[in-house]
Amino acid sequence: MTYFTVEELAGTEMLPGITRRAAWIKDVMLTFFTFEPGSVVPPHRHPNEQITIVVRGAMEFSLDGESRVLRVGDGVCIPPNTPHAARILSEPTVAYDAWSPPRDDYRT
Repeated sequence: MTYFTVEELAGTEMLPGITRRAAWIKDVMLTFFTFEPGSVVPPHRHPNEQITIVVRGAMEFSLDGESRVLRVGDGVCIPPNTPHAARILSEPTVAYDAWSPPRDDYRT
């Protein structure tokens, strides 16, 4: 994949109200998430480093027990194996995530 349009990437419903699209090359992955209001990403952790930025809407994000509301232009850096979760607030929300290394389970 060299050029792409986000909306034309295959979408995967990860959880109710949450759709993921992804683009990647050997050592870099970028994911594009759309969230319906009230959707929830339950607490989890993974060995990948992750950087998330909100590009539309708002979410309450919890990182290692500390919660903040992230709005457009706000982001969070998530170290490997650090517990985190998110709850989408009252409007549709879009966030982009960068991953290192790329997630094998997201290559669909």
